[in-house]
Order: sequence, then structure tokens, then C-alpha cells
Amino acid sequence: MEALVEARGLVKEYSAGRRVVDDVSFAIRRGGTLGLVGESGSGKSTVARMLLRLIQPTAGEVRFADRDLLNADPRQMRELRRRMQIVFQDPFAALNPRMRVQEILAEPFAIHQEKPPEGLSRRLAEMLRTVGMDESALDRFPHEFSGGQRQRINIARALALKPEFLVLDEPVSALDVSVGAQVINLLRELQRAHALTYLFISHSMPLVRYLCDRVAVMQRGKLVELGDCEQVCNVPQKEYTRRLIAATPEMPESIDHG
Repeated sequence: MEALVEARGLVKEYSAGRRVVDDVSFAIRRGGTLGLVGESGSGKSTVARMLLRLIQPTAGEVRFADRDLLNADPRQMRELRRRMQIVFQDPFAALNPRMRVQEILAEPFAIHQEKPPEGLSRRLAEMLRTVGMDESALDRFPHEFSGGQRQRINIARALALKPEFLVLDEPVSALDVSVGAQVINLLRELQRAHALTYLFISHSMPLVRYLCDRVAVMQRGKLVELGDCEQVCNVPQKEYTRRLIAATPEMPESIDHG
């Protein structure tokens, strides 16, 4: 199946030649999920932000739907940004505490000057229902919700313009295990319903095994293992991968295995 997103030889250097990402290449097939795993500081989030052109690589290439993302002009990037979104790790920090949920969810439409054909109010209510929340949440502020509910609001906002590609940057690491499992199940349901393509960043190999069809393992900025998820998890080739698997051996009981 064709790749929607491709990273080719990505490098990111900061001051004094400190290289935090070193020659990383992979592809994510359309409708698939690549798990990007590794310890804190391995370069996972830097790779994700380069894929979205939130930061500029020192070297390398990113292609989205076979288009050169890094050389796209501002008009082209505006159109491409509708098709790719990110869900951040901290569900509270990602929401403006001074804005009601209605304003938060309406922001993408204002930025891109788009009016939903069914009307904005109806669309916002539909967005909340899609992530398992009631439209009564629209008039409330972020502090009035639990962590899991805030992350559902973040996911709803990310889906506002019906993107094809979502970067999920440790989306459940700030949540307790049972709530995180509910969010993971929601992400899987949304992918099936909307044919989404995911980059799932995590340090949990069991979650990666549940949600992903391929996995890329990073260590100190380098890609050390890449392959089908079951193969890498069952027969890891690198000692570092074996240690990651051993570090998180159990799947939360509230994960839906169906």
C-alpha cells in the first residue's frame, strides 16, 4: 500500500554540533500506524515535529502524499496543514484555560476561514459526540474536566478539519492507566471510522503492539530497529528493544482486545 508520509535521512543538529536526530528514515502507509518508541531523550518528539514542519530539519526530506513538505511555500503549507494534526502529551497545557470548549473547537475553522456546511454549532456538537462527550461541554472551561475528558477535547479539535494524518505524541502518558486505555480504544475506533493514518509516539511497547502495525525503535537519535510490529515485539533483533519490551510487560486490563 502506498505511503502517505515518508521521512528520508532526517537529521537535526542544535548548537555546538549536538545531533539529536541522526539519519532517520521510515514510511507510514496510508491508513496504517507506525509506533515510534524509545526512552526519553531518544529523539522521538523531534522527529514528529520535523514531519509536521513545526521545526526545520538540518538535513533530510519529508514527503506527504508524495509532496515535498520541506520546500512547500506558505500557501501550499496552509493547505497541507489541514491534512495533518498533532495530539500533545499534556491534555491541559494544550488547551487555553481562558477559552470555553466551544471557542477551542471553533478555532481551526476560524484560522482556515472555513464554515462547516451543516453550521458551526451543529458541527461542534458532532465533534464532541465523535469522541464520546456530550454537547453540554461546549459552554464549559478546560479546568472543569478530567484529564481524560481534556484529551478527548484535544482529539476532537485535531479532527476538526478532517485530516488524514495524526501525530499522537505520548497521548496517554499523563493519564492514569484505566483512563489512558479508554483513550487508546477511542483512537483505534476513530482510525477505523475515518481511515486515519497515525504516528504513535510512546515508550510503552504493549500499547504500541496493540495500536500499531509497524514499529520504529529509536536510541540516542538513531533508528536502531524497524519492522512489522508483531515481528519486532516477538523476535527483537536489538538488546535495546528487548529492554524496552521488558520494561513494560503488561497490557492494561481495560484495553479492548476485540
